[in-house]
Amino acid sequence: MASTWNDLDLLLDSPTKPAATSAQRGTIIDKTNFNASEDAAALRKAIEGLGTDEKTIITILTGRTNKQRQLICAAYHQATGRTLKEDLKGDTHGDFEDLLVALITPANVFDSQEVIQAMKGLGTTDNTLIEIFASRTTQQIKTLSDAYLAETGKKVTLDLKTEVSGDYGKALLTLAEATREDSAAVDMGKARQEAKVLYEAGEKRWGTDENKFIDILCHRSLAQLRQVLIEYKNISGKTLQESIESEMSGHLEDLLVAIVKCVKSVPAYMAERLHTCMKGLGTADSTLRRIMVSRSEIDMLDIKAEFKKMYGYSLHSALESETSGEYRKTLLKICGGE
Repeated sequence: MASTWNDLDLLLDSPTKPAATSAQRGTIIDKTNFNASEDAAALRKAIEGLGTDEKTIITILTGRTNKQRQLICAAYHQATGRTLKEDLKGDTHGDFEDLLVALITPANVFDSQEVIQAMKGLGTTDNTLIEIFASRTTQQIKTLSDAYLAETGKKVTLDLKTEVSGDYGKALLTLAEATREDSAAVDMGKARQEAKVLYEAGEKRWGTDENKFIDILCHRSLAQLRQVLIEYKNISGKTLQESIESEMSGHLEDLLVAIVKCVKSVPAYMAERLHTCMKGLGTADSTLRRIMVSRSEIDMLDIKAEFKKMYGYSLHSALESETSGEYRKTLLKICGGE
């Protein structure tokens, strides 16, 4: 497992643009000859008939992109005066219901709801916040923030401020402000210089200057950071991840390591998250659902490949053994074949 993250050769053949720009790595693609009204009518029949026709519901909702599902929702509402969400909630339950509702929710609204959920009640679900803010592109964080504002009437950064603190809070807020550079250009000299800054702020001194790590890791573009990781290894002999792990602790360490992993490979990071949420007794279904739905049109093909490479068995077989019923069928459809 560690070898995946220590292998800097990955960086050299990694695409310099984050996967969100290349839709063709998803398992769910636009359906050709799509007809929203026909799909809405078929769903209505599947829900209103005697007993629920789950097969039809699963086939339609996993066989259309999110954009197409929004058109189906609009057509359904127009035809019935009810929302598809209400009817699905009334007709299904448990994890299966949650998964279907996630599928018909616009991507940025879904992310924003996951963030709201992670901050609800006492304490925060930090691993959710870390996963979302470390892995999303600047543009995705901006649209998440818009959805958050629309839903709560407040800025996500203001709510986060009351939930997280210290250096971890500072780093998370920096990411939530969506100020990461978004260029594919790499400044080699600057990468060398900032690798040196990081080395001197951590490895080389007694105590760590966390601010330098936060500033560089939360602001530079992915392409620039990839070069920083390579330069860092040249200077230090260790990977930046190893240095962070030995210099820091707690949620700050978790967040900065997640950023470094996402700089190397978001699909490998997501594969690792999926593996973790299915390991041991029980399954962390909210994490499983979030990753399967949110990556289905972005890089699910790459996540499957990384999963197989890292763990020696397929994501498909993991889902098969960890889940059951209609919920399993839906997840397997999103996953796409072996």
